[in-house]
Amino acid sequence: MGATAWLQTQFQHWIDSKIDPDLEPKLRALGTRQNEYGYDPFGFHREEAKAAILFAHFLYYRYFRVESHGLENIPKGRVLLVSNHSGQLPFDGMGIAGALLFELNPPRVARAMIEKYVQMLPFASYLFARCGQINGTPENCQRLLADEEAILVFPEGAKGISKPFNQRYQLQEFGLGFMRLALQTESPIVPIAVIGAEEQSPAINLKPLARLVGAPAFPLMPFPPFLPLPYPVKYRIYFGEPISFVGDPDDEDDVLSEKVRHVRNQIQSMIRVGLRERRHIFW
Repeated sequence: MGATAWLQTQFQHWIDSKIDPDLEPKLRALGTRQNEYGYDPFGFHREEAKAAILFAHFLYYRYFRVESHGLENIPKGRVLLVSNHSGQLPFDGMGIAGALLFELNPPRVARAMIEKYVQMLPFASYLFARCGQINGTPENCQRLLADEEAILVFPEGAKGISKPFNQRYQLQEFGLGFMRLALQTESPIVPIAVIGAEEQSPAINLKPLARLVGAPAFPLMPFPPFLPLPYPVKYRIYFGEPISFVGDPDDEDDVLSEKVRHVRNQIQSMIRVGLRERRHIFW
């Protein structure tokens, strides 16, 4: 055995020793379409994802101390999970995925649609694929929904995570793509409101640097160490009742915009309720 293979084996043994025994059966329940090498068609690998799952478990229960409400609203089978987006870095997506993995019974993998620029970052395409995340093309999403998977969508896109702090909890405009996908695949939509992520990293977006590196945002904190590391805010995640739409996915934008506006208004209403219910950003 070479040095690299030995180090990988030792690291995997260490990860296995740290996994909560109660979590192990949940992991075994994931990924029913793996090939002989343990990969599913999109690169998800249960064993290789364990390190990221261990990190997500720490963030979910210890760092952000997530409270999830309404998980019973997630139907079995295909579903589009549609959420507000914030926080400079996508810890909100990790919180939603953690709720489906750690608290839902049976557990599910939330397949988040990754922005195209992320695929160009070093190691990012490999790591995200191993954790079940996908390049958000319509074809990929259609295949996963046909296999009765859960797709996580942030219709605000990069505008959501890069908006200034004084616009927190104000939803940006939603794209129409998720609605076309829902109509085409006859998938229900579960609206989601994440409370807490808006305050985790009150960073300044340096747009000239973002353009230089080809990213939609380049966030920096206004004080040392300047990196947009999140504060240990408390997350509250609300899963609304599923909404089913009927119609032609090739309808004009004006027709689809009415349906998208209904989902957006529902999420904005859930955000208002969540803000009223929380006592403090840290507890």
